[in-house]
Parts: sequence; C-alpha cells; structure tokens
Amino acid sequence: MENEAVFTIFGSTSIRTLTRKTRSRLNLALININQLVTVASGGKLVKVGAEMNNLGVVENGAVLVEDGLITWVGRMEELSIGSLKDAEILDCLDKVVLPGFVDPHTHLVFAGSREEEFALRNAGATYGEIAAGGGGILSTMREVRAIPKKELKKNARRHLNGMLRQGTLTVEIKSGYGLDVDAEMKMLEAISELAEEEVIGIVGTFLGAHAFPPEFRDRKNEYIHQITERMIPYIGTKKLAEFCDVFCDEGFFDVESARKILVQGQRFGLASKIHADELSGNGGAELAAEIGAVSADHLEHVSDEGIRALAKSGVVATVLPGVSFILQHGYAPARKIIDGGVPLAISTDCNPGSCLSYSMPLMMTIACTQMHLTCEEAISAATLNAAAAVRRSQEIGSIEPGKKADMILLEIPNYKFIAYHVGENHVVKVVKNGVVLEL
Repeated sequence: MENEAVFTIFGSTSIRTLTRKTRSRLNLALININQLVTVASGGKLVKVGAEMNNLGVVENGAVLVEDGLITWVGRMEELSIGSLKDAEILDCLDKVVLPGFVDPHTHLVFAGSREEEFALRNAGATYGEIAAGGGGILSTMREVRAIPKKELKKNARRHLNGMLRQGTLTVEIKSGYGLDVDAEMKMLEAISELAEEEVIGIVGTFLGAHAFPPEFRDRKNEYIHQITERMIPYIGTKKLAEFCDVFCDEGFFDVESARKILVQGQRFGLASKIHADELSGNGGAELAAEIGAVSADHLEHVSDEGIRALAKSGVVATVLPGVSFILQHGYAPARKIIDGGVPLAISTDCNPGSCLSYSMPLMMTIACTQMHLTCEEAISAATLNAAAAVRRSQEIGSIEPGKKADMILLEIPNYKFIAYHVGENHVVKVVKNGVVLEL
C-alpha cells in the first residue's frame, strides 16, 4: 500500500487528500466483532413493515474489504486465515459494528445562528411572531447572502466533521437559504465542491422553493417563474444538484406550485423530494406519490389517504424527530406509517433554526420514545432506508458483499445501547470506502 490506512481527525483538519491516495488499494479485515449488525436486505433496496425489525445480527463476526468494497461477511469461525494475507487488521474485540448512518435531510450549509429564536420560543413566542420580528428562514437568508462561498464551505466543514465523529458517513445537504439566483447558485456550488473535497459522502439538493424572499412577497408567481425558468434549467445543465425539493405547506408553496416546480426539476434531471404536511395536512404526501418523488419528508400532519398513497407508490417517508422535539409540536405518525407499509427513514434535519444536531443516535432515541419505533426499526430507518431516501441503498446502508465498506465501530455491549444511552457518542472509529478513520 502507498500510505497508512489510519488517520486522525483534529478539529477542522482536512482528511480528503490522505484518504484518496489509499482508497482504491486498501485491503482490510474487521475481525473479532462482538456484534455485527448487517441490516442485510437480501438484495432489497429498502425495508418495509416487519422487515425493519430484522437486522441480520452476527455474533463474533468478521468483514473482509477489498478495493473499498465488502467481499465477505460471516462468523469468525468461518473465516479462512489465508484470506487475511496482506490485509490491514482491525480488531473489533468488544465492539459493535454497524453500517454508517445516512442523514437524508439536512440544511447543513448556512451562516449565522439562531439561538435567540430558541430562547424566544421557550419564553412563549410563536413562529409567526418570530418571523414578523425578522427571524426564521429569512434571518438565515440574510446571513447567507452576505458571506462569500469560501466562508460557507468553512462553516460547513465544521458541521461535517461533527457528523462524521457521530457516525454519519453520508449526508444530504439542501440549498434554500439564498432565495435568489446568485445566492442559491453559491450554495449549490459550495455543496458540489464539498462533495468533491470531503471524505464524507454528500448528496446535493436544490431547495430554492424554501420560502418566498421579501422582495417577492407580493409577486409570488414571479419568484416561482424565476425558479422554474432560470434556476432549474441552469442547475440541471450544470449538474449542481441531484434532487429538487419544495416546502409544500400552508403559508409557503401550495400543491399546485410545488407540482409545477418539481415536474420542471424532473425535466432537467433533478429527482424529486418534498417537505410535506409539516404544518398542515395539505396533500403534500399525495403529491409526492403522484409525481414519483424519492422521499416525502416531515409528515407531521399526513393523512391516512396520504399514507396509503405513499405505500402504493413506494415513496420513502423521512421523519424528523428532532424538529418536533425542539419545536414542541406533534410528531409524525411513524408507527402508523410503518404499519401502513411505507418505508420509513430518520433524519436530523440539521439546520440553524429548528434542530441544530449532528446526532443520528439522538434522533433514534426520540423516534423510539416518542414515535414508538423499536430499536431495530430505528436502526433500519437510520441506515438502509435512509440510504434509499437519497437513492444510495444499492451501494451503502447495509453490510453486504458488493456494497461500499461504510461502517462504524461503537464501544457498547450491544446495538440496543445506541438509543438507550442518551446523549453519549459511542463511535470510536469509522470506515469510509474501506479507509479507517480514527476519531
């Protein structure tokens, strides 16, 4: 091998250059794994219903990796000693190994902070009152418009390293705090460049339809036209994003506007995501099913009809437990969604306003205690199903031969500790594309 395969992350130190030199040449063996949680799917790209409780746990397990891909998974007693020749050995004694977490809904590229709004909400202020005072999404919009792309990327790297330390190896990042052509393109360029430069996997989403900017408050149709006729054609042509998203809800973009934007995105090669039914049950889930969206996210007020439509269409339902926890409003009916045959994913929705958290384990705890998921369902929702919510489950999200070697090592006695031991980060090492990163 050309270089050592073990690196240490200090603060915001970049690790991309070192890892790329070894990524295609590394052979690695994880041995003596106390509990290997494969989340094996038998070739399926998503787990639905009772399948979410089947984690494919292997006691005293081992995993072999070659050229960044998993080549063998099994028990230590089945492992051929000859297969370890020339491999880097990672001894996982007393460790639990899982697929790396996938965070499929974040607003991680932003500027400024909004802790004052957090304090105001807890003192009794409403969302409308905060917005009327200049807060909310438009507060972050002003910050993002004011700083250069270089600073946006610098801020994002700090957040990305925080996520990596907590076991998230792939993250979706949305634009949506620019809300004009120049600032939205600045955000998407920052996201695209970070995807090339950073070791963590990054999926980009265009969310120009996050809110109406103040200059278009009384000319909403003009802003929608700007999104569909200026932003989307440019983004699609330049391949600056993989997805197009819309905040479809009361006071934001109605179903008709959302349909127009998302269909135009599809014409230019942008797959659809949608913020659906967060503030009211306005048919966002049904729209997601109608247009074949990859995921419908939030769903706090999804209707029974919406759940049936999602189940029929195969759209992934991404729930955001931390948002309901922080904003102190109702939770999405995750139990009903799972029992209704809809594939469920979990995300942090990491953003400066309603949930500034990097921790997928914390989201799993909230999902278990407040949304009535089992520990097993929470793990499936944070790995394979979360990967499906960003169209990556064919290559990550489970520990199976042929998939990328994206795994995390936790110093815990068993997988149930992840949601049980609240607020503690048990991740001690991560393996990204077959490269071991020591945290």
